[in-house]
Amino acid sequence: MAPLKKKTPEELLLSIAKLHQGRLKILIGAVSGSGKTYHMLREGTELKRDGIDVVLCAVPRPQSPETLELIEPFERVPSIHWQKDGAEQKDLDLDALVKRDAEVLLIDGLAHRNREDAKFQTRLEDIIFLLGKGISVITTINVYELEGVDQAVLKWTGIRPSCTVPAHTLELADEVRLIDVSPETMLKRFEDGTLGVKPDPAISLRGNLAVLRELSLRLVAEGVNESLEKHREEMGLTGPSGASERILVTAQYHWNGSLYVRRGQQIARRLNGDVVVVSFKEPQKKLSKEEQAFKASIKKLTVKVGGTFEELPLQSRRRLPSALVRYAEEHQVTRIVMGHSKQSRWQQLKQGSIVDSVLRKLKQIDLFLMADRSEQEGERILPVKQRSDSRKALFRRFSPDEREQQMESMRRGSFNLYIGAAPGVGKTYRMLAEANMMYQKGIDVVIGIVETHGREDTLKQIGELPIIARQTIQYRGTQLEEMDVEAIVSRNPDVVLVDELAHTNVPGSLRKKRYEDVIYLLQKGISVISTMNVQHIESLNDAIEQVTGVRVRETVPDAIIRLADQVELIDVTPQMLQQRMRDGKIYAKAKVEQALGAFFTTGNLIALRELALRELADDVDERLEAWDRNQTLRGTLRRREVIFVGIDILADAERLIRRGFRIAYRLKAQWHVHHVQDGAPWTDEAINKRDLLMKLTERLGGVFEMSKAESREHIAGTLLTAANRIKATQLIVGQPSRKAWYASFRGNIVRELLQAGRHMDMLIVANRITDKH
Repeated sequence: MAPLKKKTPEELLLSIAKLHQGRLKILIGAVSGSGKTYHMLREGTELKRDGIDVVLCAVPRPQSPETLELIEPFERVPSIHWQKDGAEQKDLDLDALVKRDAEVLLIDGLAHRNREDAKFQTRLEDIIFLLGKGISVITTINVYELEGVDQAVLKWTGIRPSCTVPAHTLELADEVRLIDVSPETMLKRFEDGTLGVKPDPAISLRGNLAVLRELSLRLVAEGVNESLEKHREEMGLTGPSGASERILVTAQYHWNGSLYVRRGQQIARRLNGDVVVVSFKEPQKKLSKEEQAFKASIKKLTVKVGGTFEELPLQSRRRLPSALVRYAEEHQVTRIVMGHSKQSRWQQLKQGSIVDSVLRKLKQIDLFLMADRSEQEGERILPVKQRSDSRKALFRRFSPDEREQQMESMRRGSFNLYIGAAPGVGKTYRMLAEANMMYQKGIDVVIGIVETHGREDTLKQIGELPIIARQTIQYRGTQLEEMDVEAIVSRNPDVVLVDELAHTNVPGSLRKKRYEDVIYLLQKGISVISTMNVQHIESLNDAIEQVTGVRVRETVPDAIIRLADQVELIDVTPQMLQQRMRDGKIYAKAKVEQALGAFFTTGNLIALRELALRELADDVDERLEAWDRNQTLRGTLRRREVIFVGIDILADAERLIRRGFRIAYRLKAQWHVHHVQDGAPWTDEAINKRDLLMKLTERLGGVFEMSKAESREHIAGTLLTAANRIKATQLIVGQPSRKAWYASFRGNIVRELLQAGRHMDMLIVANRITDKH
């Protein structure tokens, strides 16, 4: 659907002005040495190949041979050299650059301060001047060189940059691309001396590198989210995008209001989302002194946790559910946090239940009802800092089982994984480039299976790498090829390249999935480098369908990604990917228009990119938390959680199971999936569905259980008994989809759970409606 709204005169003038303006592209990385200059030069090389006039200025001579090879063919406009504290500095010669008038200019080090007598004080001002002259610029920056971020970096790592640029700098760019590198890769580069300069001692710490990496992933994800919201608004799409979380806390001016805000903050941080606090007030009603004090406290707390606060007028209490749901829909909220009802069953029948009314009106928004634990836990409702036992662990003796696990881990090959937002971002190219560098250093690296899809650049990267011949398998009269795992084991290389991790093997293969082949190779002591796209992550399956309208059939369990020793994101902007598509670098020319109108739409690519950035940021934080509980950016866990997912076999149970896994994983919680049979006989369809759900739960690391109720009227009670038995702290169920009158006649299971389960948190997952882009 194209936007039909006519542009205003001001919007037309702005569009015309932009025609004369150069484009700005910023490549951002966690630290110096992450590869920003290399990728800037690669982009410049591709532009030159397409006939674009590209020159460079103020790009220092690189140390690595790969980058040195890229820089040689470029014309260089001389920079102005000067000294500062004994170090050579390079300023842009603006007159020479304007006179040369290239189409694109490559400039390193955006966060640079010029000499005192320069025309402008900073390189950013130089670049804005050049953009005004119609010259496009590609430049680089480190995340800690952005104002605002530099303070967070100083707090977490003690690193202080020499120069910074204003916080809004990334907003000036037409494109922002992240160059992602794992801490392990950076440490190896420091150790090899390939960067040519000795790093700051604080930067060379693995934990600090992880913090900088996570900050850069989350920063770019926020920018992508803003562009996604703008795009959806232009396209007239409503409701949550499915790519990010926004938590709405409804808090009244009462003693427990701050507890709801704290809980909302914890949910938002663990799920990597924003928190919004809203309070409804009748305009004619004056606040008491006590209520004014609570209001001030809630506002102050909201600011402290990084949320936004808003007070909204409400004509009467009965209109609260409608006002709350309307506000949530307008602000693309994904989850509402509120307290359990304090009313008895008879009060709810007589006066009406706010929770019931909200549930009936919600369409694509989850409802989280917070248990009141203040009596049992007191102040422990707030997040607490956990003590690290790392020193004690150094001297503790390993048990025989732990020793065996340690030895098994030592024997296992290492596993590196490249993830992208979509096909064509360059995962296979990057994997081959890495393999070529290993090969030149004498490492025995072979190609197990690589799919070039006819892409010339990827094909060239194969170079001299040895290729293990594929095996041929007969299937339904046709000869099909698969990776020959046994031939790889017999060859016993140091490293094998295995493309497309989510691939399903031909029936008749020893193992069903390619990721199972990878596990087998790792167990044989062979290291593996592999690739996959974010849409193949099992627990994201429902979010991907909501974002793209496509149900991905080939998935990889999340545990396989956690198994990887290094995971790196290959980030490409939607504009860049779509241009590659039009140039025929991803699919054959005949398929381009079809792809651009289906999976490769702008909205899909922006949303998939945001999902990839956020997913990898969470992965970085999980690994950081495993190293040092005190250093996690999302905050320490406040208490031990046990997640209990109640499912109906024939309803949308897969989505609830995946949701339960994602929540449990982020809360480091045990999680159980439970189905209560209502006494009806098992049909073949129900048995098949049950078996699939059991396998899904086990694949994601949960426990699948079943129990039997005497009749449908006893399902809620049986489910709660099972939840109480394992001391569940959070119950997850699906939103009822039956008509209100039918629910009243037969009994509403969710309503019964709400009545009897007020001692635990409850998440009621909305029935999602997929957007059509």
